[in-house]
Amino acid sequence: MQTLSSIRLLRELLGSFRKTNKKIALVPTMGNLHAGHIALVTEAQTKADMVVTSIFVNPLQFGPNEDFERYPRTLAADQAKLFDAGNHVLFTPSAAEMYPAGMPQTLVHVPGCTECLCGQKRPGHFDGVSTVVTKLFNIIQPDIALFGNKDYQQLTTIRKMVNELFFPIEIIGLDTIRESDGLAMSSRNGYLNSQERQQASKLYETLVSIKNTLESGEKNHSRLIQQGIYFLEKAGFLPDYLEIRDALSLGPVDSNSQKLVILGAAFMGKTRLIDNLTVVLNRGGV
Repeated sequence: MQTLSSIRLLRELLGSFRKTNKKIALVPTMGNLHAGHIALVTEAQTKADMVVTSIFVNPLQFGPNEDFERYPRTLAADQAKLFDAGNHVLFTPSAAEMYPAGMPQTLVHVPGCTECLCGQKRPGHFDGVSTVVTKLFNIIQPDIALFGNKDYQQLTTIRKMVNELFFPIEIIGLDTIRESDGLAMSSRNGYLNSQERQQASKLYETLVSIKNTLESGEKNHSRLIQQGIYFLEKAGFLPDYLEIRDALSLGPVDSNSQKLVILGAAFMGKTRLIDNLTVVLNRGGV
């Protein structure tokens, strides 16, 4: 596995590889890798000849009071995991490499699916995500890119951006990898103390309960949300949001919605956790 931090050197390497007409896959990450990230790398190997994993803690997607400075940076351990997984190239640029003009600078904004949910709670977050992903796409020019479904709004944003900007890239979303108690794997889970960790799976349990009730034919979404918020608060969470949305657009559910997504974000102590589950309706809309 080669580790490169220079855009120029990475382009030179990929340019020579691309001349052989072989397929390149990109797995963008912020590091502190867990089994969910490695699943993306493993899946990428089945779909491409070369897998490039990037590790970059992107300052542009963190708000002024968020955890950029304390976000876990574990490069040596990440390199070992990627090497064991058979990853081919690791790209580890600095902030100066990715943003040579400093900030503020050119931004990529994806309207329509970024103003709600995490976008409403974290202003500017998705502009930071879409901007850095656009940069990575332009630097690496992958044939495919793989993302986890855990951040459903992020994946929806990237799909919309790729479609509307005509990136010739196939976007693949993989199912959320979970701990044995259902908690979605996340680098931020490491912030939880032992007691918080025991309670953290209640977010997933809440979403499962709402999903099961929707699948049984319940149409009163407001009541389900109220019950879910009560359950989260009882479990020690401070809910940030809990909503049922159209799974394709992330817009409000209407009579044409055939697939829904339940999205939740809540604080357990100082740690903000997110999760989601999709629901395919048996018939008609809601």
